[in-house]
Amino acid sequence: MQQPITTTSGNMLIHSIRLHRGDDLLLSIKQLALEKNIKAGVILSAVGCISRGCLRDASGIRKRFIEEHCEIVSLTGTVSAKRCHLHISLSKEDLSTIGGHLQEGCIINTTCELIIGEIPGQEIDVTFDEETGYDELIFNAY
Repeated sequence: MQQPITTTSGNMLIHSIRLHRGDDLLLSIKQLALEKNIKAGVILSAVGCISRGCLRDASGIRKRFIEEHCEIVSLTGTVSAKRCHLHISLSKEDLSTIGGHLQEGCIINTTCELIIGEIPGQEIDVTFDEETGYDELIFNAY
């Protein structure tokens, strides 16, 4: 992974980085969030491909493993040093598309150009939600 470049656009900080073959997509995003102490961020763009992947399906329990090269069609979600919540869509070699909750194990094949916007004045925190039964994100202003 290269060193990230951070610039500003208005009040938003923009973190841009190119991931390399062998990098784990989720772990790289988490590492960047920790290094840059991102309190609240959003994926602005992610373009690249993976050699294998791991997604969690909508059950919230089952992980699915993809053992083929796929293009990253979409990556969306929230990023913070406390927690990342990301969903990814992948185009397989036959051009069928699959998607789910990004898990560790999505390994970059050749490259991934990743751009994260840091939202000024906001912070993502985590709290247990009795209704869903999960730790859920909440947004705070500071």
